[in-house]
Amino acid sequence: MTLHRAVFLDHSSLDLGDLDLSSLRGCFDDLQLYPATAPHEVLERLQGVSVVISNKVQLDAATLAACPALKLILVAATGTNNVDLQAARAQGIVVSNCQGYGTPSVAQHTLALLLALATRLPDYQQAVAEGKWAQAKQFCLLDFPIVELEGKTLGLLGHGELGGAVARLAEAFGMRVLAGQLPGRPARDDRLSLDELLPQVDALTLHCPLNDSTRHMLGAAELALLKPGAFVVNTARGGLIDEQA
Repeated sequence: MTLHRAVFLDHSSLDLGDLDLSSLRGCFDDLQLYPATAPHEVLERLQGVSVVISNKVQLDAATLAACPALKLILVAATGTNNVDLQAARAQGIVVSNCQGYGTPSVAQHTLALLLALATRLPDYQQAVAEGKWAQAKQFCLLDFPIVELEGKTLGLLGHGELGGAVARLAEAFGMRVLAGQLPGRPARDDRLSLDELLPQVDALTLHCPLNDSTRHMLGAAELALLKPGAFVVNTARGGLIDEQA
């Protein structure tokens, strides 16, 4: 079935001019592409539209209520926290996201960040740029102690496709991997509570959605449970951590 009018509100967040969108265009009678959409432009661009594609543009309850023709929201990402899911459900609007599209790259990025922290890469990069390595009295610069990942414990919050991929890479470095119980999820025997998990880990990585249950799941009390010097890598949503804590 051909769906009639559709808009992509922020296609430049994905397309650098090298994507073939012909298949996507073939799904609709009319597809309007907007490189980006400011908050004050959203409502106007959704009028008379039955399908909206959004990567990060916010679609709140008030916006959805003002768009009676809207039937389908396609989130061009895994996380759906930019959509008021309860309001969409109440209006009979279907919301669909993308799953598994970036697993290797996100897992690789997670390990890259963890390695950068463990090897103090930003500090040594800055030292080299300042000429400190060439000025060192010894054959190398030892100003910033590094941490070897082998034998260390990695905690995962989110052990689905992304978390599983990170676990496999971490195990290749000789790390022990533990999985934590996510707030709002049914308890599992192979998941540790945060109180059990956090004191054990040398590094913690986050791979879970942001919702009412997980927002600020790492606050002052939880962060205090971590070992001094433990690494935290969040490649999910920023709101999972209370940054003020």
